[in-house]
Amino acid sequence: MTTKKIIAVFGATGAQGGSVARAILESKKFAMRALTRDVTRPSALVLQDLGAEVVKGDLNDEASVEAALKGAYGAFVVTSFWDHLSKEKEVYQGKLVADVAKRLGLKHVVYSGLENTKRLTGGKLEVGHFDGKGEVEEYFWSIGVPMTSVRVAAYFENFLTMWKPMKASDGDYYTLALPMGDIPMDGISVADVGIAVASILNSPAEFLGKAVGLSAEALTIQQYADVLSKSLGKEVRDAKITLEAYEKLGFPGAEELANMFRFYHMKPDRDVKLTHRLNPQVRSFSQFISENRGALKGM
Repeated sequence: MTTKKIIAVFGATGAQGGSVARAILESKKFAMRALTRDVTRPSALVLQDLGAEVVKGDLNDEASVEAALKGAYGAFVVTSFWDHLSKEKEVYQGKLVADVAKRLGLKHVVYSGLENTKRLTGGKLEVGHFDGKGEVEEYFWSIGVPMTSVRVAAYFENFLTMWKPMKASDGDYYTLALPMGDIPMDGISVADVGIAVASILNSPAEFLGKAVGLSAEALTIQQYADVLSKSLGKEVRDAKITLEAYEKLGFPGAEELANMFRFYHMKPDRDVKLTHRLNPQVRSFSQFISENRGALKGM
């Protein structure tokens, strides 16, 4: 019996890392090393029961990253800007993994990246949670690590939390306040990212050195609202909020997200057709909402 190659998955108990970890375990093509800050978490123990090697991994500590990647064929790397709201910290973590991956000779890293909007727009836009990942993408490739970047569209899950429809003050209906005008916005369930990443790891010749934009479908805000109306039996409308009004909403990160929507207006490259090839079971927004109606029942 040949020993399976090991894929190390960072953030294996988080949303994106967890999706990738489960998909790799289910595909049975690789052995999976799950890296998490807390190996006693219930989600870590579940992965262990499913056959993963669960290891403590800290993206701020070089020795920990080195131990996590030792003997691995490949890795899935996701960092979270929202844990600390620091682009610099995210860049430090990503570059640390890149340096160690290069030194240990990993054969395929899949990095959860995004565009460097500041560079692409000549400094007109700055989106911290994109730009840091974009810098790290560029660094991986510049030092010669065999890497594929997956650029994931907006999560459908956001519609259950921070983007959920709000009751209108002037009537018996709800509104979605996302400043996209009539421009379609790509989306995907984070739970569907894993199978796509596992497919990429199975096809290195096709995907090494490339950036892959993952999206289940692109809908206008009114189309998202129509799906929600149909599924929930309550009228949901596009609030038609402007970027300027959105920016002034004053919640933490309002300006950051307004700039993200400005970048979405430029239609970054997300490949719906390729995403469906990588994960034939990828769910539409309609399927996602019908499966998650319970999360919106308090509306």
